[in-house]
Amino acid sequence: YYDEVKNMLLKDLIIDLKKTSSMDNYQVAEACGVSYTTVTRWLNGSVDHIQGETAKKLSAIIGKDVTQLLKNEQQTFSRPILGYTKAGYNMFLDQNYLGEYHVTYDDYKRGDYFLKVVGNSMENAGIKDGGLVYVEKCNQVDNGQIAIVRIGDEVTVKRLIKRENGFILRPENSYMEDRYFSKEDIENLPVEIMGKVLYFIIDLV
Repeated sequence: YYDEVKNMLLKDLIIDLKKTSSMDNYQVAEACGVSYTTVTRWLNGSVDHIQGETAKKLSAIIGKDVTQLLKNEQQTFSRPILGYTKAGYNMFLDQNYLGEYHVTYDDYKRGDYFLKVVGNSMENAGIKDGGLVYVEKCNQVDNGQIAIVRIGDEVTVKRLIKRENGFILRPENSYMEDRYFSKEDIENLPVEIMGKVLYFIIDLV
């Protein structure tokens, strides 16, 4: 997944910075030593290049050489593998850092982290033991999407089916049954949606 970044725009860098750091325009301006108006121009595309000290400050913030990025030179991007998710149940979340996995710039913008899959309860959806799921961090998913869900100290990957008074976590394997959680279960256990699965890959690391 070493990919040449094409058509890299300054506004893309600022949008991604705001997403990953939760900084607003004023905070970006202060960190880069520019005015709020300048950041606005970066975001609307009316200014598409920076140089000098401003480029150095932005490079330090995002951890990449901004000058090279805007010249479309070859760059690599990666997201962390944060631990394991159970394609099944009854497994505690392992929060150990397992390294990095290289992604394209488009995928870098879409998602946030990988989890390593343990178990085969989602194999009919193409998610198999030992592979990696790429996850967009969020606390809501659309009905029927595959989600990463925390149940107490346990983390699982399942298809989420919404119901009026709760939701169902549905495996994609005939030997496992649906698991229903009421609103009370969701509050008391608690049950928390941690992210949306964007895709699955065989772990080649």
